[in-house]
Amino acid sequence: MTKQHRHVLGWAAAALVVSALALVAAGCGGGSSKSSGGEGTTSAASNLPTSIGKGEGKLNLIEWPYYSDPAFAKKFTQQTGCVIQRKDAGSSNEMVALMRAGGGGGGGQWDLVSASGDASLRLIKGGDVQPVNVDLIPEWKNFIPIFKSPAHNTVDGVHYGVSLQWGPNVLLYNNQMIRPAPTDWGALYDPQWKGKITIPNNPIQIADAAFYLQHSQPDLGIKDPYELNSKQFDATVNLLKQQKKLVKLYWNYDTDGRAAFANRDVGLGAIWPVDTLALQDKKVPVTEVIPKEGATGWADTWMLAKKAPHPNCAYKWMKYVTTPQVQAQQALIFGETPVNPHACPFMNKIQAGSCAKYHLNEPLSYYNTIKFWKTPIADCGNGKNDCMDYNAWQKAWTEITG
Repeated sequence: MTKQHRHVLGWAAAALVVSALALVAAGCGGGSSKSSGGEGTTSAASNLPTSIGKGEGKLNLIEWPYYSDPAFAKKFTQQTGCVIQRKDAGSSNEMVALMRAGGGGGGGQWDLVSASGDASLRLIKGGDVQPVNVDLIPEWKNFIPIFKSPAHNTVDGVHYGVSLQWGPNVLLYNNQMIRPAPTDWGALYDPQWKGKITIPNNPIQIADAAFYLQHSQPDLGIKDPYELNSKQFDATVNLLKQQKKLVKLYWNYDTDGRAAFANRDVGLGAIWPVDTLALQDKKVPVTEVIPKEGATGWADTWMLAKKAPHPNCAYKWMKYVTTPQVQAQQALIFGETPVNPHACPFMNKIQAGSCAKYHLNEPLSYYNTIKFWKTPIADCGNGKNDCMDYNAWQKAWTEITG
């Protein structure tokens, strides 16, 4: 994301998690593969590694801060011998730039990147990441179904990474300032709340407006809020230009949006569940709503660099961080939701009731209402190439907020 991204949250919960669980070992055996740079065997059909070999002793990550927090990463290093070098990124654009430096594909320096949906297709289309064999990730089969092969990391049935954590974008309001209680996304475009609204400062926010128009103006024919032809795009941009007159704060960090709610500078906005919980803990009178139409949401993927120098350690890491115990730890350190529902009891063990608070116990129908971030590309997925790509989204967002 071009806004310093959502991944600068409140991590005070980390102290509660450090020693709460005994983690499952992530040891692997077998020979390394040619496609991973080793000397083992590969599947002739897919050219993917068929086993994980001995770790190379190092693992270089481009990550959102705390995505390899020592609270859960230390044991990984002890078990595998893979010493982690971290590069914290402040935006999705920075992640893409780092992966494309040094000739692309991670430049022969980086092994994995924790890409969000607004970056993942850019990395795939740019040839910066390579397919992965999900059969080498035992917990993959236990993922919430929608995260096994999502459109933001799986193309033509080929997996370019392993899903990790996610979160919905929620409608938050101060229940003392905003009455009657809003029930749909139209509240963010309602002139009566002028000067009380906050939303993320990010081009992908265009999808939220498109999602609203998809339901409020069906004649536009929007089927996917990330696949907009010029007519649909123009209508969405016009809506956002009207909204600008109402917005008090375009937040770069979600903690800025959170502070605006706490100070009563705003009373209505788009933000994340972790902020709802933090504000409620401080007795700020806020209520979270996900309208019946659903919402957009973000989802992150560990993606393997095309030129990864330590592919075996990379596979070992993907295997490790998808186990239920580690998923639970990362979720509560960071303030997000696992893709592995088996993490639920471990979350509750660390922090009572946290599984429900972070929406991990929802029915499958719930996940189908979340439209996860996907990099806008010209290919509309219907045989046409007349959709507005990410460059157009970036240009329009600058015009909207400038």
